[in-house]
Amino acid sequence: MIRVLIADDQEAVRFSFRTILNAAPGMRVVAEAENGTRALELADEYKPDVALVDIRMPGLDGLELTKVLSPTIKVVVVTTYDLDAYVHTALRNGACGFLLKHSGAALLAAAVRAAAAGDALISPEITVRLLRELSPRTADANPLTDRELDIVALVADGKTNAEIGADLYITAGTVKTHLAHIQQKLDVPNRVGIAAWAWETGHRRPTR
Repeated sequence: MIRVLIADDQEAVRFSFRTILNAAPGMRVVAEAENGTRALELADEYKPDVALVDIRMPGLDGLELTKVLSPTIKVVVVTTYDLDAYVHTALRNGACGFLLKHSGAALLAAAVRAAAAGDALISPEITVRLLRELSPRTADANPLTDRELDIVALVADGKTNAEIGADLYITAGTVKTHLAHIQQKLDVPNRVGIAAWAWETGHRRPTR
């Protein structure tokens, strides 16, 4: 059972998310908070697996909340605002998903499942724009092996661990081990950071 915390200052939004997630198989909303400070208290009390976090909330906002929660709890930012600065900051602060509130029930549940499994999901309309706007930088000394670069490229294509394993003829467990080493070498918090590194260094380019 995936345990979910919802942090949003709008009661109607919390009700909608709670209804969607409690109706989805294998997940349950265990706590709701109307601001970031309360979310921290509830996270400590209920120990959720995934937190759905709005950005604009009274007191501690969603971006700072993400930074505090992300080392121990998977965070999916769900917001009305798809400003580039918000997206970049949320992902750099450790979010493993970024959805717009109008994304729909199926995508919301999918984002929670992906986060719980160690994967990531970003609203499709944000993904293409985000990746196209990443300016390729001069590559530093590449710390990755050829096999790790293969995995990085597939992560940047949005593939799951199982799909990467199938493409490279290795197990999903082996992929997970490689990803842990890659994250450590690149000093990034999750697979979204790996994908961003791939685009920024030219190991993957967005297609039109």
